[in-house]
Amino acid sequence: MVSRNMSSRMSVPLHIMFLVALILALISLSVAQDLPRDYVAAHNAARSQVSVGPITWDERVASYARDYAQKHARDCTRLVHSGGPYGENLAWASPDLTGTRAVNMWVGEKPYYNYNSNSCAPGKVCGHYTQVVWRNSVRVGCAKAKCATGGTLVTCNYDPPGNYVGQKPY
Repeated sequence: MVSRNMSSRMSVPLHIMFLVALILALISLSVAQDLPRDYVAAHNAARSQVSVGPITWDERVASYARDYAQKHARDCTRLVHSGGPYGENLAWASPDLTGTRAVNMWVGEKPYYNYNSNSCAPGKVCGHYTQVVWRNSVRVGCAKAKCATGGTLVTCNYDPPGNYVGQKPY
């Protein structure tokens, strides 16, 4: 009888087990979308739509992105470009932002880019998108940092850089 009572006290209600499983799945999903292959896959999905060759992960470029993300994480409310040797896209969101979601935000500018005139729609931004699909940018490195002021910063750097005035991305 004692062992029966102990086992009934130790059993976890089904709804608690479900909640724990859901939390673990969400954590796993968030982490999985921040792996190099996930950043690369999101970039290459957009690049293939416009017949641009694939981009590859570069650890040297990623190291630069990590250093900048960590330094900039003190205050992410102002997205300031590093001014470094690479092309660069920055994104911030609160409470959290995965790398895949950041790339998809940049790719979301695609409707504002007019290839024929090589320009953005009036009042719209499309330079993040054009950097993602810039034909000559063949290496990428990305990083993510939790911001001291709240939210998450994602940065991707591109080698060689793109977005040269007067040149089309593809």
